[in-house]
Amino acid sequence: MTQFIILFGTLTLLTGLVIFINPDSIFSFLKKYYAKIELHIAAVVLRVILGIFLIVKADTSEFPIVIEVIGWISIIAGIFFAGIGRENFKSLMSWSLSIIKPMARIGGIIAAIFGAFLIYAFI
Repeated sequence: MTQFIILFGTLTLLTGLVIFINPDSIFSFLKKYYAKIELHIAAVVLRVILGIFLIVKADTSEFPIVIEVIGWISIIAGIFFAGIGRENFKSLMSWSLSIIKPMARIGGIIAAIFGAFLIYAFI
């Protein structure tokens, strides 16, 4: 479980850096695939699995309360994405992609910091 969390943190850190350096690379991928059911399923499953792992392993981290809260937020987000249905998920993704571009680099920095935080909390 810890290795999965560190891997997720590493991928989040790297994705955040890519978004900061070249936001179009990630956003063009998302614009191409946001309507696919696989992305919706991945959004739900990864959030729920990550949330469960964070809650279970929170006591072994440097910041147990923070990690547990992030875990619960992740599970709630996964349940929300599952509950809104396919059409609303596609609409949410389309809307998000249309407004996020001006703030993409800031989002990339935040994602990189979050990924680094997860790595630090479990190493």
